[in-house]
Amino acid sequence: MYLLTIFLPLINFTISFFFGRYLGRTVTAIYSCLLMTLAWVSCLLLFYEVIFCRASCLIDLGTWLSLTGISISWSFYFDQLAVLMLFTVLSISTVVHLYSCGYMEADPHFIRFMSYLSLFTFFMNIIATADNLFVFFLGWEGVGVCSYLLINFWSSRLEANKSALKAILINRVGDCFLFLGMIFIALTCYTLDFSIFLTYFPSFYNKDLFLDIYFCNILVSKYTLISLLLFGGVMGKSAQLGLHTWLPDAMEGPTPVSALIHAATMVTAGTFLLIRCAPIFQLSSLSIYVITSIGALTSFIGANYWIVSV
Repeated sequence: MYLLTIFLPLINFTISFFFGRYLGRTVTAIYSCLLMTLAWVSCLLLFYEVIFCRASCLIDLGTWLSLTGISISWSFYFDQLAVLMLFTVLSISTVVHLYSCGYMEADPHFIRFMSYLSLFTFFMNIIATADNLFVFFLGWEGVGVCSYLLINFWSSRLEANKSALKAILINRVGDCFLFLGMIFIALTCYTLDFSIFLTYFPSFYNKDLFLDIYFCNILVSKYTLISLLLFGGVMGKSAQLGLHTWLPDAMEGPTPVSALIHAATMVTAGTFLLIRCAPIFQLSSLSIYVITSIGALTSFIGANYWIVSV
Protein backbone atom coordinates (compact mmCIF):
# COMPACT_ATOMS: atom_id res chain seq x y z
CA MET A 1 0.00 0.00 0.00
CA TYR A 2 2.84 2.39 0.82
CA LEU A 3 4.68 1.86 -2.45
CA LEU A 4 1.41 1.81 -4.38
CA THR A 5 0.66 5.34 -3.20
CA ILE A 6 4.00 6.56 -4.53
CA PHE A 7 4.21 4.67 -7.81
CA LEU A 8 0.62 4.80 -9.08
CA PRO A 9 1.23 8.22 -10.73
CA LEU A 10 4.34 6.76 -12.42
CA ILE A 11 2.26 3.83 -13.73
CA ASN A 12 -0.30 6.35 -14.93
CA PHE A 13 2.41 8.31 -16.76
CA THR A 14 3.84 5.17 -18.40
CA ILE A 15 0.48 3.99 -19.73
CA SER A 16 -0.60 7.46 -20.89
CA PHE A 17 2.68 8.43 -22.52
CA PHE A 18 3.43 5.18 -24.34
CA PHE A 19 -0.03 3.69 -24.99
CA GLY A 20 -2.40 6.66 -24.75
CA ARG A 21 -2.54 7.19 -28.51
CA TYR A 22 -3.76 3.62 -28.97
CA LEU A 23 -6.28 3.74 -26.13
CA GLY A 24 -7.81 7.05 -27.19
CA ARG A 25 -8.53 10.30 -25.37
CA THR A 26 -11.66 9.15 -23.54
CA VAL A 27 -10.17 5.93 -22.19
CA THR A 28 -6.95 7.73 -21.21
CA ALA A 29 -8.88 10.39 -19.30
CA ILE A 30 -10.98 7.78 -17.47
CA TYR A 31 -8.18 5.53 -16.28
CA SER A 32 -5.91 8.51 -15.46
CA CYS A 33 -8.53 9.89 -13.10
CA LEU A 34 -9.23 6.41 -11.70
CA LEU A 35 -5.57 5.72 -10.95
CA MET A 36 -5.11 9.12 -9.31
CA THR A 37 -8.26 8.58 -7.25
CA LEU A 38 -6.95 5.16 -6.22
CA ALA A 39 -3.66 6.76 -5.14
CA TRP A 40 -5.60 9.32 -3.10
CA VAL A 41 -7.71 6.61 -1.41
CA SER A 42 -4.52 4.68 -0.63
CA CYS A 43 -3.08 7.85 0.89
CA LEU A 44 -6.19 8.15 3.09
CA LEU A 45 -5.38 4.73 4.54
CA LEU A 46 -1.80 5.86 5.15
CA PHE A 47 -3.12 9.02 6.77
CA TYR A 48 -5.15 6.99 9.25
CA GLU A 49 -2.35 4.53 9.99
CA VAL A 50 0.49 7.04 10.36
CA ILE A 51 -1.28 10.11 11.77
CA PHE A 52 -3.90 8.59 14.03
CA CYS A 53 -2.25 5.26 14.86
CA ARG A 54 1.25 6.84 15.01
CA ALA A 55 2.79 3.96 13.03
CA SER A 56 5.71 5.32 11.00
CA CYS A 57 7.14 3.10 8.29
CA LEU A 58 10.54 2.83 6.57
CA ILE A 59 10.82 0.98 3.26
CA ASP A 60 14.30 0.21 1.94
CA LEU A 61 14.42 -1.04 -1.66
CA GLY A 62 18.17 -1.60 -1.61
CA THR A 63 21.49 0.20 -1.89
CA TRP A 64 21.67 2.69 -4.73
CA LEU A 65 25.20 4.01 -4.35
CA SER A 66 28.06 2.85 -2.17
CA LEU A 67 31.28 4.84 -1.83
CA THR A 68 34.12 4.82 0.68
CA GLY A 69 32.59 5.75 4.01
CA ILE A 70 29.10 6.54 2.67
CA SER A 71 26.19 4.41 1.48
CA ILE A 72 23.03 5.74 -0.14
CA SER A 73 19.88 3.64 -0.19
CA TRP A 74 16.77 3.87 -2.31
CA SER A 75 14.46 4.21 0.70
CA PHE A 76 11.22 5.91 1.68
CA TYR A 77 10.15 7.05 5.12
CA PHE A 78 6.49 7.57 6.02
CA ASP A 79 6.23 9.72 9.13
CA GLN A 80 3.57 12.27 10.04
CA LEU A 81 5.21 15.11 8.11
CA ALA A 82 5.69 12.97 4.99
CA VAL A 83 2.12 11.68 4.98
CA LEU A 84 0.68 15.17 5.50
CA MET A 85 2.65 16.42 2.49
CA LEU A 86 1.72 13.33 0.48
CA PHE A 87 -1.95 13.78 1.27
CA THR A 88 -1.83 17.44 0.21
CA VAL A 89 -0.08 16.66 -3.08
CA LEU A 90 -2.36 13.78 -4.04
CA SER A 91 -5.53 15.63 -3.07
CA ILE A 92 -4.68 18.63 -5.22
CA SER A 93 -3.29 16.52 -8.06
CA THR A 94 -6.42 14.35 -8.21
CA VAL A 95 -8.68 17.40 -8.41
CA VAL A 96 -6.46 18.97 -11.10
CA HIS A 97 -6.56 15.74 -13.14
CA LEU A 98 -10.36 15.78 -13.00
CA TYR A 99 -10.51 19.46 -13.94
CA SER A 100 -8.05 18.98 -16.81
CA CYS A 101 -10.31 16.41 -18.45
CA GLY A 102 -12.76 19.18 -19.22
CA TYR A 103 -10.41 22.15 -19.54
CA MET A 104 -8.00 20.50 -21.99
CA GLU A 105 -10.57 18.36 -23.78
CA ALA A 106 -10.25 20.17 -27.10
CA ASP A 107 -6.43 20.29 -27.04
CA PRO A 108 -4.85 17.98 -29.66
CA HIS A 109 -2.11 16.99 -27.20
CA PHE A 110 -4.43 16.18 -24.31
CA ILE A 111 -2.91 12.73 -23.68
CA ARG A 112 0.62 14.13 -23.41
CA PHE A 113 -0.60 16.79 -20.99
CA MET A 114 -2.19 14.20 -18.70
CA SER A 115 0.98 12.12 -18.71
CA TYR A 116 3.09 15.14 -17.70
CA LEU A 117 0.73 15.88 -14.80
CA SER A 118 1.08 12.30 -13.55
CA LEU A 119 4.88 12.38 -13.83
CA PHE A 120 5.00 15.61 -11.87
CA THR A 121 2.84 14.07 -9.14
CA PHE A 122 5.19 11.08 -8.93
CA PHE A 123 8.24 13.27 -8.36
CA MET A 124 6.37 15.27 -5.71
CA ASN A 125 5.62 11.96 -3.97
CA ILE A 126 9.36 11.23 -4.03
CA ILE A 127 10.08 14.59 -2.38
CA ALA A 128 7.51 13.98 0.35
CA THR A 129 8.63 10.46 1.26
CA ALA A 130 12.40 10.44 0.59
CA ASP A 131 14.43 9.03 3.47
CA ASN A 132 17.68 10.72 2.42
CA LEU A 133 18.78 13.86 0.61
CA PHE A 134 19.94 11.99 -2.48
CA VAL A 135 16.50 10.52 -3.20
CA PHE A 136 15.00 13.86 -2.23
CA PHE A 137 17.24 15.59 -4.77
CA LEU A 138 16.04 13.19 -7.48
CA GLY A 139 12.45 14.26 -6.88
CA TRP A 140 13.59 17.89 -6.58
CA GLU A 141 15.14 17.78 -10.04
CA GLY A 142 12.24 15.78 -11.43
CA VAL A 143 9.65 18.42 -10.59
CA GLY A 144 11.95 21.02 -12.15
CA VAL A 145 12.00 19.11 -15.44
CA CYS A 146 8.23 18.55 -15.32
CA SER A 147 7.62 22.25 -14.67
CA TYR A 148 9.64 23.04 -17.80
CA LEU A 149 7.62 20.55 -19.86
CA LEU A 150 4.30 21.84 -18.55
CA ILE A 151 5.06 25.56 -18.83
CA ASN A 152 6.29 24.96 -22.37
CA PHE A 153 3.35 22.69 -23.21
CA TRP A 154 2.10 25.08 -25.87
CA SER A 155 5.55 25.10 -27.44
CA SER A 156 4.42 26.93 -30.57
CA ARG A 157 4.16 30.14 -28.50
CA LEU A 158 7.39 32.09 -28.17
CA GLU A 159 6.47 33.46 -24.74
CA ALA A 160 5.91 29.94 -23.44
CA ASN A 161 9.39 28.94 -24.68
CA LYS A 162 10.99 31.92 -22.94
CA SER A 163 9.07 31.37 -19.70
CA ALA A 164 9.99 27.69 -19.54
CA LEU A 165 13.67 28.44 -20.13
CA LYS A 166 13.66 31.14 -17.46
CA ALA A 167 11.99 28.77 -14.99
CA ILE A 168 14.43 25.92 -15.48
CA LEU A 169 17.55 28.13 -15.52
CA ILE A 170 16.64 30.09 -12.39
CA ASN A 171 15.75 26.87 -10.58
CA ARG A 172 19.13 25.42 -11.56
CA VAL A 173 20.78 28.28 -9.65
CA GLY A 174 18.94 27.29 -6.51
CA ASP A 175 19.65 23.60 -7.15
CA CYS A 176 23.38 24.32 -7.22
CA PHE A 177 23.14 25.74 -3.68
CA LEU A 178 21.21 22.69 -2.52
CA PHE A 179 23.74 20.35 -4.09
CA LEU A 180 26.61 22.16 -2.34
CA GLY A 181 24.73 21.83 0.94
CA MET A 182 24.41 18.08 0.33
CA ILE A 183 28.16 17.84 -0.28
CA PHE A 184 29.00 19.61 3.00
CA ILE A 185 26.57 17.40 4.91
CA ALA A 186 28.11 14.27 3.37
CA LEU A 187 31.65 15.44 4.15
CA THR A 188 30.71 16.25 7.74
CA CYS A 189 28.44 13.35 8.71
CA TYR A 190 29.34 10.74 6.07
CA THR A 191 25.65 10.16 5.43
CA LEU A 192 22.68 11.79 3.72
CA ASP A 193 19.95 10.03 5.71
CA PHE A 194 17.63 12.55 7.32
CA SER A 195 17.18 10.48 10.46
CA ILE A 196 20.95 10.30 11.03
CA PHE A 197 22.40 13.71 10.20
CA LEU A 198 19.46 15.59 11.76
CA THR A 199 20.35 13.84 15.02
CA TYR A 200 24.10 14.07 14.47
CA PHE A 201 24.28 17.86 14.12
CA PRO A 202 22.57 18.88 17.39
CA SER A 203 24.51 16.20 19.30
CA PHE A 204 27.86 17.83 18.46
CA TYR A 205 26.74 21.44 18.58
CA ASN A 206 29.14 22.39 21.40
CA LYS A 207 31.95 20.07 20.38
CA ASP A 208 35.17 21.09 18.63
CA LEU A 209 34.12 18.93 15.67
CA PHE A 210 32.28 21.89 14.17
CA LEU A 211 34.91 24.59 13.92
CA ASP A 212 34.49 27.62 11.70
CA ILE A 213 35.63 27.17 8.12
CA TYR A 214 36.47 29.43 5.21
CA PHE A 215 34.00 29.45 2.33
CA CYS A 216 34.76 31.82 -0.57
CA ASN A 217 37.35 33.46 1.70
CA ILE A 218 34.68 34.19 4.34
CA LEU A 219 34.88 32.69 7.82
CA VAL A 220 31.56 31.03 8.69
CA SER A 221 30.42 28.17 10.90
CA LYS A 222 29.43 24.89 9.30
CA TYR A 223 25.92 25.23 10.67
CA THR A 224 25.44 28.62 9.07
CA LEU A 225 27.03 27.55 5.80
CA ILE A 226 24.92 24.41 5.42
CA SER A 227 21.75 26.22 6.47
CA LEU A 228 22.25 29.05 3.98
CA LEU A 229 23.12 26.64 1.16
CA LEU A 230 19.97 24.61 1.81
CA PHE A 231 17.95 27.82 1.93
CA GLY A 232 19.48 28.85 -1.41
CA GLY A 233 17.82 25.78 -2.93
CA VAL A 234 14.56 26.67 -1.23
CA MET A 235 14.67 30.17 -2.70
CA GLY A 236 14.66 28.80 -6.22
CA LYS A 237 11.79 26.35 -5.83
CA SER A 238 9.64 28.61 -3.65
CA ALA A 239 10.34 31.71 -5.79
CA GLN A 240 11.70 33.87 -2.95
CA LEU A 241 13.04 37.35 -3.57
CA GLY A 242 16.12 37.18 -5.77
CA LEU A 243 15.08 33.97 -7.55
CA HIS A 244 11.42 34.83 -7.97
CA THR A 245 11.25 36.15 -11.53
CA TRP A 246 10.36 32.79 -13.09
CA LEU A 247 7.04 32.47 -11.25
CA PRO A 248 4.98 35.30 -12.86
CA ASP A 249 6.12 34.28 -16.35
CA ALA A 250 5.24 30.64 -15.67
CA MET A 251 1.58 31.58 -16.09
CA GLU A 252 2.16 30.99 -19.82
CA GLY A 253 1.39 27.32 -19.15
CA PRO A 254 -2.21 26.00 -19.13
CA THR A 255 -4.36 26.94 -16.16
CA PRO A 256 -4.26 23.46 -14.53
CA VAL A 257 -0.45 23.74 -14.53
CA SER A 258 -0.59 26.96 -12.54
CA ALA A 259 -3.06 25.41 -10.11
CA LEU A 260 -0.96 22.29 -9.55
CA ILE A 261 2.59 23.61 -9.68
CA HIS A 262 2.73 27.30 -8.90
CA ALA A 263 -0.06 27.66 -6.36
CA ALA A 264 -0.10 24.43 -4.41
CA THR A 265 2.68 21.86 -4.66
CA MET A 266 6.06 22.71 -6.20
CA VAL A 267 6.43 26.04 -4.44
CA THR A 268 5.68 24.29 -1.13
CA ALA A 269 8.50 21.78 -1.70
CA GLY A 270 10.94 24.40 -0.41
CA THR A 271 8.86 24.91 2.72
CA PHE A 272 8.79 21.14 3.20
CA LEU A 273 12.60 21.05 3.06
CA LEU A 274 12.82 23.81 5.69
CA ILE A 275 10.53 21.87 8.01
CA ARG A 276 12.33 18.57 7.42
CA CYS A 277 15.74 20.13 8.14
CA ALA A 278 14.52 22.41 10.94
CA PRO A 279 16.99 20.99 13.53
CA ILE A 280 19.88 22.33 11.43
CA PHE A 281 18.37 25.78 10.90
CA GLN A 282 17.67 26.14 14.63
CA LEU A 283 21.40 25.90 15.34
CA SER A 284 22.22 29.01 13.30
CA SER A 285 20.71 32.31 14.40
CA LEU A 286 22.08 34.04 11.31
CA SER A 287 20.28 31.69 8.95
CA ILE A 288 17.00 32.23 10.83
CA TYR A 289 17.39 36.01 10.44
CA VAL A 290 18.13 35.60 6.73
CA ILE A 291 15.14 33.31 6.16
CA THR A 292 12.82 35.63 8.08
CA SER A 293 14.06 38.74 6.26
CA ILE A 294 13.84 37.27 2.77
CA GLY A 295 10.44 35.71 3.47
CA ALA A 296 9.06 38.99 4.80
CA LEU A 297 10.45 41.00 1.88
CA THR A 298 9.06 38.49 -0.61
CA SER A 299 5.61 38.72 0.98
CA PHE A 300 5.71 42.52 1.10
CA ILE A 301 6.87 42.98 -2.49
CA GLY A 302 4.48 40.29 -3.75
CA ALA A 303 1.53 41.97 -2.03
CA ASN A 304 2.46 45.39 -3.41
CA TYR A 305 2.90 43.91 -6.89
CA TRP A 306 -0.68 42.71 -6.91
CA ILE A 307 -1.94 46.00 -5.46
CA VAL A 308 -0.20 47.95 -8.23
CA SER A 309 -1.37 45.57 -10.94
CA VAL A 310 -5.00 45.85 -9.79
